[in-house]
Amino acid sequence: MVPPRLTLVSDNTREKKEPADGSTSQEARTEAPLAPLSDPESADAPVAQYNNREKLRRLEAMLFAASEPLDAKALVRGLDGDDDVNALLIELQAEYRDRGVNLVRVAGRWQFRTADDLSFLLERQQKDERKLSKAALETLAIVAYHQPVTRAEIEEIRGVSTSPGTLDVLMETGWIRPRGRRRAPGRPLTYGTTEEFLVHFGMDSIKDLPGLADLKASGLLDANLPPGFTVPSPTDVAALMPDELPLTDEGDEEQQDELALDEPDEQEQDDGSTADAPAEGEK
Repeated sequence: MVPPRLTLVSDNTREKKEPADGSTSQEARTEAPLAPLSDPESADAPVAQYNNREKLRRLEAMLFAASEPLDAKALVRGLDGDDDVNALLIELQAEYRDRGVNLVRVAGRWQFRTADDLSFLLERQQKDERKLSKAALETLAIVAYHQPVTRAEIEEIRGVSTSPGTLDVLMETGWIRPRGRRRAPGRPLTYGTTEEFLVHFGMDSIKDLPGLADLKASGLLDANLPPGFTVPSPTDVAALMPDELPLTDEGDEEQQDELALDEPDEQEQDDGSTADAPAEGEK
């Protein structure tokens, strides 16, 4: 058997000797990596990055501990006065986009919520759970899309009378509220949605309600709709509309004054005549 022939290979790992005069050979200059250019502000970059992370941690802690959504005014108390809270919240929201918990904005405020695709993991049945009746759901939808709206207007849209208990149930849930009084005979109450309604359904504003195309896509509306059918653009203006009166004692007093003007004089008889006052000295 012939033994294998060994071949000598040059060792490239040995340190190359530099010339005695201190100059660098052309080969060494070619292989040596270029040093990065120094940034005069690079020393401050780690500090700024640490400060930004610290601000995000503070926002994260405050939002996690809060039992209800927080607005920017409440969150800025944990930061410096010149910090851009909205920019930090958007950055924190991006970090939680693909996690099991998302940072969402509801009713103009911020809150951590379970990701929509994982909500089934936290579903649980409660003994005191109550389902809204069909009449209550229809009434809630009418109030949301047509607000401010009166009970008579709700009945006109539904085509049937609405029981007072239906509105009471919706007000007990905290989803609708009396807004004011309509400038009309009888001064009927006007109703609108609340912030609890937006928080419960995960909407930032009432304008996030689904439109006609969304309702069709979800199967909530028949594809064969009558011509000219439209879905109103919902609005939720905090201020009263021009045709609304505030819910104050003054408005109620005005109504009582108008009713008092219609009442007959105390001395007026049932037949419309007025009793003559007794003459002086007459018994």
